[in-house]
Amino acid sequence: MNHLKPSLVILAAGMASRYGSAKQTESFGPAGETIMEYSIFDAIKAGFDQVVFIIREEFAEAFKAVMEPKLRGKVKTRYVYQSLDKFRNGRPVPEGRVKPYGTQHALLCCKDVLDAPFAVINADDFYGLDAFKKAYKFLSEAIQDGKYACLGYQLKNTLSEHGAVTRGEIRVDGEGFVEGITERKEIFKREDKAFRVSEEHEVEMDLLTPVSMNFFCFTPAFVEWSEGAYYNFLDEQDGNLKSEFLIPEVVDQLINTGKGTVSLVKTDARWFGVTFKEDAEIVRAELEQLTSKGDYPKSLWA
Repeated sequence: MNHLKPSLVILAAGMASRYGSAKQTESFGPAGETIMEYSIFDAIKAGFDQVVFIIREEFAEAFKAVMEPKLRGKVKTRYVYQSLDKFRNGRPVPEGRVKPYGTQHALLCCKDVLDAPFAVINADDFYGLDAFKKAYKFLSEAIQDGKYACLGYQLKNTLSEHGAVTRGEIRVDGEGFVEGITERKEIFKREDKAFRVSEEHEVEMDLLTPVSMNFFCFTPAFVEWSEGAYYNFLDEQDGNLKSEFLIPEVVDQLINTGKGTVSLVKTDARWFGVTFKEDAEIVRAELEQLTSKGDYPKSLWA
């Protein structure tokens, strides 16, 4: 039987090299919740009824032990394992390769379990209810094969107090379609303004600039189409042990080759996440505040 309501796909197989520990399963909420549990809670509220977790098989047992007791009876769950040997097309894995092949390779690993339109998010980011409601509406009403969406956050709602961040600046045409996503590195806050470092110079950025936080809406056709792009990527990049096949770059390819369109779906939700160890306390304080305001119950699943 087909599962036709939109699904939520959560990318939880990354290495967290900058952060230094498995932040996907770290406790942040008042009752020990992980960040992704807030996303799942909001997604269920918005109408999603299935979550697909992309994880690494060696962590599967520990991961399921944390998530299954909480989610049982509340949402359907499926698990997909991202591993270096998937979609090699006969090529050996390069010696010394440890790093996963990136977010679009993770999605590719879901190819056989996706049977409905879906949203995809990072496990370690807080996205806000407004974003899930808007994503669900797009997935229920507007999505078609080749007609996808990217959630756009206001830059000011995504900056860290603890260091420079990388954000995908979204360029939009006059009709609200994404023309491209440019990765901007070294964006930092100073005196309520945002700047990025470009070739040793500081460039001020508009605080309302739409940025991508890796929250997209697709159909399974996008994943199938990306398989060919992945083999091209391997032909060019497989010798580089740090190379990654990333969703925003594949979205750019889709747009630039005329294979599809991506609508900008704007949200004024606040995003926060844990890029740096120092962000963890801020995230805990934010969740504490949202809980005391009544936006979330003291224990999400009680």
